[in-house]
Amino acid sequence: MVDAPAGGTTRRPVVVIGNFDGVHRGHAELLRDAQAEEPDAPLVVVTFWPHPMSVIRPDQAPALLCPLERRIELLRAHGASDVVVVDFTPEVASWSPARFVDEVLRPLHPIRVVVGENFHFGFRAAGTVEKLTELGRGSFEVTAVPLLTDGSQPSSSTLIRQAVAEGDLGRVRELSDHGYRFSGVVVQGDQRGRELGYPTANVAVPPGLAVPADGVYAGWVTRLDQADAPRWPAAISVGTNPTFDGCERRVESYVLDRTDLELYGVPIAVDFYARLRGQVKYAGVEALVEQMHDDVEHARQALRTSSPTR
Repeated sequence: MVDAPAGGTTRRPVVVIGNFDGVHRGHAELLRDAQAEEPDAPLVVVTFWPHPMSVIRPDQAPALLCPLERRIELLRAHGASDVVVVDFTPEVASWSPARFVDEVLRPLHPIRVVVGENFHFGFRAAGTVEKLTELGRGSFEVTAVPLLTDGSQPSSSTLIRQAVAEGDLGRVRELSDHGYRFSGVVVQGDQRGRELGYPTANVAVPPGLAVPADGVYAGWVTRLDQADAPRWPAAISVGTNPTFDGCERRVESYVLDRTDLELYGVPIAVDFYARLRGQVKYAGVEALVEQMHDDVEHARQALRTSSPTR
C-alpha cells in the first residue's frame, strides 16, 4: 500500500504530506518550512498516486502537470531525503482519519508532520489540521503552513494547469519556479518533417496529462536515457497537423540545425519556454514550409538570451 523510504535512518524524520502535482513554489515553501522546523531531521515527503480525484470522482480528475517520476525528481531537488508514495485506491479513500494516521504516518515515526493550512485527509476529507494534531498528540507535533500567494491568490496546481492550457509559459515559471516539462518516448510519425527538411521527434499525448495549447513553441529537448545529455534548442509543435487533416494530438520537436538525430524509441524531455503562435491550417505544403522556416528563426531568437531549466 505504501512504498517505504529507502535506506532507513535512526533519526526520526519530519514528514510533509500533499499531492505535490507539478511541485510549484507553494510546495517548495512547504518543504523549506519543514526543514526549518526540524533542521537536523531527514525530510520525508508523503504523496499520492494516482491523483485522489481520479479515484473518488474520475469525471472531475485534473490533468496532471507531471508523471510520478518527475514529481519525485522535483521533490528530491527541493530537499526531500525520501518520497513515500501512497497507492491511492478506493480502499484508501475509505479510511478514517485515524486509520490514515495509523497506516501511513505512524510507521514513519515522524518527529513532526508539516502540512498546508487547508490540508484535509481521510474519508470524505473529514480529517483537518486540528484532527491531525489530536491524533498525533504524544507521538508527533503538527505544523500547518499558510498558503503561499502571488499577491492575490494562493499558488496552486490549478493555476498552473490553467496557464499551461493557455500556453502562458511565463506565468507557469512565475508560479512554479521552473518551466513546463513534457516527457515521453519518441514514436514514428508520418515522417513528413524529414521530407520537408525539418525532422521531428514525435511524442504522443497520453490522456490525463496537461499539455500546452495547440501551437508552436520554443524550448529544449533532452534525452532521458543518458546521464548529462545535452539540451538541444528546439522548435516545438503541439497539435494535430491540420494542414494534413491529422487527428492524433502530438508534441513534435525539431532540434535546431540537426537532421542527423535518431531518436525512435528514446525517452525524451521537452522543456517549453515560449509560445510563438497558435495552430494554423495552411493551404498547401509550400506555405507550411515557409512558415516552418519562420518558426525556426523565431525559436532561435527566443532562446538566444534564455537558459534551459530542468
